[in-house]
Amino acid sequence: MSDKKKKIALVIGAGSVKCAAALGLWNVLEEENIPFDMIVGCSGGSIYATAMAMGFSLQECIENTKKLWNRSITQQRNWRALASVLLPGILKFDHSFSMMNDGPMLKSFQSVFGEKTFADTKTPLYVMATDFETGESIAQHEGRLVDALRASIAIPYIWSAWKHNGRLLIDGAASNPLPVDVPIREGVDIILAMGFQSPLPSRVKSISRYAFYINSLMTNNLLNANFAFHNAVHHAEIISIFPEFERSIRLFDTDQIPYVIEQGEKAMREQLPYVKRLLES
Repeated sequence: MSDKKKKIALVIGAGSVKCAAALGLWNVLEEENIPFDMIVGCSGGSIYATAMAMGFSLQECIENTKKLWNRSITQQRNWRALASVLLPGILKFDHSFSMMNDGPMLKSFQSVFGEKTFADTKTPLYVMATDFETGESIAQHEGRLVDALRASIAIPYIWSAWKHNGRLLIDGAASNPLPVDVPIREGVDIILAMGFQSPLPSRVKSISRYAFYINSLMTNNLLNANFAFHNAVHHAEIISIFPEFERSIRLFDTDQIPYVIEQGEKAMREQLPYVKRLLES
């Protein structure tokens, strides 16, 4: 009988502020002295995954992720790109189109992670993106963290594609919103898969809300299809953790983070006895 320690991975899917629920999950496992052997993040989930992998404390993660994801990152319109929609021949419309200027977002990422790279993480980290030219799901594992994060949340229409490690990349949710296939490929035994349905704007009253609405529809459908497939053919133990929210959590509702964390803790505690049995078996 083998005494080999079972490897455990956390996968945090796309979900904007809802991804803070992963901090609640993490808090429960810290109390039980159950460490992760790998963390995978996609889109909004990549922000929390990176903060956790860097070894920040729970409180540091809360404070830093509030800096990283808030309304200020969508306050600067990319007027030249918007004008290129009307005058594509003159202003040269191309793959760099975006409705928002990414300056505020890059500034916030830089303020937390600076020039840190994947080699600086305390726990192996994978940040998901999508190859703009091929549609391939890309698990980023090398280079600057700021570049990987910028690529992972390059939501189509909202922010432009980002070049990293020789590839032109967009939002990881465009191809793989809950990437459980990454830890499967790495031979992990137990996968905690935290996923979220993307919120749909209550009213579509602007072009940006229209873009978020369409992206949410596609992400939700892709999440359900991909997760059902991997759950059916996996060789690892995949434990789905989908926190339930009794109140509306919108895209930038960072004031709701304490509540979101509570729901993450609750969802993890429901699965904890099973996780412990798997680790002890």
